Amino acid sequence: MTFLEIHDVHKHYGDHHVLQGVTLEVARHEVVCLIGASGSGKSTLLRCINALEPIQQGEISVDGDVVSGQGVDVNRLRRNVGMVFQSYNLFPHMSVLRNVTLAPVKVGGVPKAEAEERALALLDRVGMRDKAHAYPDALSGGQQQRVAIVRALVSNPQVLLLDEITAALDPELVGDVLAIVRELAQDGLTMLLATHEMGFAREVASQVCFLHEGRILERGAPAQIFEDPHEERTRQFLSRVIASGRL
Repeated sequence: MTFLEIHDVHKHYGDHHVLQGVTLEVARHEVVCLIGASGSGKSTLLRCINALEPIQQGEISVDGDVVSGQGVDVNRLRRNVGMVFQSYNLFPHMSVLRNVTLAPVKVGGVPKAEAEERALALLDRVGMRDKAHAYPDALSGGQQQRVAIVRALVSNPQVLLLDEITAALDPELVGDVLAIVRELAQDGLTMLLATHEMGFAREVASQVCFLHEGRILERGAPAQIFEDPHEERTRQFLSRVIASGRL
């Protein structure tokens, strides 16, 4: 049964038509990886789902509730649809614990003690509990990204969006972050990922979508997309990925 539905979504930046009629259905507990060259629309699609960008046409719904267009309760949407960015976006003047608990306490009305208890449990899960009172500038990139994942999880979202979350990391830190995402996938969290980590996409995805010039040009199971793509443009993209050693 469809859980996240994206129907004929169009997004413009002035004359630039970034998303050109994207339609996608994601079932509950499914992990969908968005692949494609930079500028193909992957990050923009994620931002539209979380209402960080308005769409000009189409409709997005989560569990039957429309979350696009006028009158959407953005705070409620973002409690149900968490997002992790490639650049961490932690508040530098706040401790790790404060970064993680700010939204549930201030926006969600969760009692501080309850929010901190959940935050500490999640920080422990990703090996960051001992950094709860540290500040972001004292953390490595990989540690900051783990905190950002916890911040997205603390409100217990129904869907997690991940936007190139390893792009800003040193290569030796990538594995630690991907291990957390792999565990979340095994736990059954519904996820939509924009990623350049093709080996990881092949391993964890239930569906892979190749985006090209604002459209989903091809979609299918990982084995089909990576081993027998139907579209010439998909084959060209993957051949370059293989040549660069990333698959």
